[in-house]
Amino acid sequence: MATAAHSSNSGNPVLIVGAGIAGLAAAARLAHAGMNVRVFETHATLGGKMRCLPSAAGPVDAGPTVLTLRSVFDALFSDLGERLDDHVTLIRQRVLARHFWKDGSHLDLFDSEDENIAAIQAFSGTRSARQFQSFGKTARHLFQAFDAPMMRAPAPSVLKLAGRVAARPWILPRLAPFSTLDGLLRRQFDDPRLVQLFGRYATYVGGSPYLSPALLSLIWQAEAGGIWIVRGGMHELARSIARLATSRGAEFHFNSKVDRINAEKGVVTGITLAGGQIVTGKTVLFNGDPRALATGELGAGCEIVAPQTRQAARSLSAEVWAFAARATGPALSHHNVFFRDDPRPEFDMLARGELIDDPTIYVCAMDRGQPEPAPALERFETIANAPALSAESKEEDFTRCQTRTFQTLGRFGLRFDPTPGSESLTTPKDFHRLFPASTGSLYGQSPHGLTAALKRPQARTAIRGLFLTGGGTHPGAGLPMATLSARHAAEAILKGRTSTSTCRPTATRGGMSTASATVAGGPSASSDS
Repeated sequence: MATAAHSSNSGNPVLIVGAGIAGLAAAARLAHAGMNVRVFETHATLGGKMRCLPSAAGPVDAGPTVLTLRSVFDALFSDLGERLDDHVTLIRQRVLARHFWKDGSHLDLFDSEDENIAAIQAFSGTRSARQFQSFGKTARHLFQAFDAPMMRAPAPSVLKLAGRVAARPWILPRLAPFSTLDGLLRRQFDDPRLVQLFGRYATYVGGSPYLSPALLSLIWQAEAGGIWIVRGGMHELARSIARLATSRGAEFHFNSKVDRINAEKGVVTGITLAGGQIVTGKTVLFNGDPRALATGELGAGCEIVAPQTRQAARSLSAEVWAFAARATGPALSHHNVFFRDDPRPEFDMLARGELIDDPTIYVCAMDRGQPEPAPALERFETIANAPALSAESKEEDFTRCQTRTFQTLGRFGLRFDPTPGSESLTTPKDFHRLFPASTGSLYGQSPHGLTAALKRPQARTAIRGLFLTGGGTHPGAGLPMATLSARHAAEAILKGRTSTSTCRPTATRGGMSTASATVAGGPSASSDS
């Protein structure tokens, strides 16, 4: 990261709109570099989609459930002069996920290739085990080939990627550029259950295996590299990053909705809060769905930003339940997937904007995988894929949502007491309300098509001083990718600041508030709180 800025930056703030994981990571990086950072969050809490809900057993995650690509977070904390392990307790999971089918079969995948080969051989035979070894090699090569030039590059390009492939021609057949993920898997595996299992990784970025590129097979390598539970819940990671940002002078203002990002003649001038207060600044970092800018949600002056998002297909949404209950039935791991018999009808209905009555369901048993036994009253999160909203979308009936999830799980023998109520449910319409202009999509633009990843907005925008970060921005959805986007944005902002020194400012500001920062042209926001 860049060296600290001169104290002159105290009059030249970086205004960050949104306190999701990317906004937090960018705030910490920029504050550590000496920037005057002010973060404005619409909601009363931080974390964005890394959210939690209250329950009788304590806060329960209602967003991401585990940490993958740990090196991304180790690098973030290291760049702040810290160690990740000094701020959160991470528990590595030997069992990556437990998978169930209605015919009674089940398969555990592990963080050890040898154990996976043995498990798949026992599950499906020697031929399937050899096929898995081949698939794992393909995923590993693709990940290694595209990690640096694609995911970790601030501005990837077709030419750069073409050059990468040209220098490594053996990648091309593994890339399968004219194949979908499902097509690649059907050629790779004889057992349709393994095709279904690894095809589900397309949903990690909001896609269908029947429409997503074969390149997404590299997601397996990201998970095979290890998954970690954050002790206390994933929201503890968000809080730890916010604390580091605050200790370096960043100021957080909650319940501070930004109505407009102000720009004049293609140059950003600040933000306008709900109620009309204006906060001036020459640098604004937007941590939200870029579609909100392109559709005019934050003012007509920003509609030139990320124009592709206005018409681009949206990725999937979800029906999410987060609750406490006593569970009976099959033995659960931390990660569990309950598969429907045939995946194709579900994805066909999702593509039409419809929901199937017996979906594949992911269950996170949040208190499993810990050093101590799970308590009687456990915390759970369930996720079923759902389409993003369209003009024809209707509010889902609560009873149907409840039946779809819990009756489906009941067919596997898994039952919860008590059955969760409406306070535990988040639907696509709820996500749209929480994250404006998102259409409820949890992953931004659709990942369908070979070049979809190259069409995401990048950190720099057409408006000078306005930058983007978050899962809707390159390199894409998911905690590690959003955290990398924060690094790209912070480096772009710091590169534009010409006044730097090798010394850190001696004064440390910072704090958290429910009000806005000092404003111009209006009363202080504290008068509104």
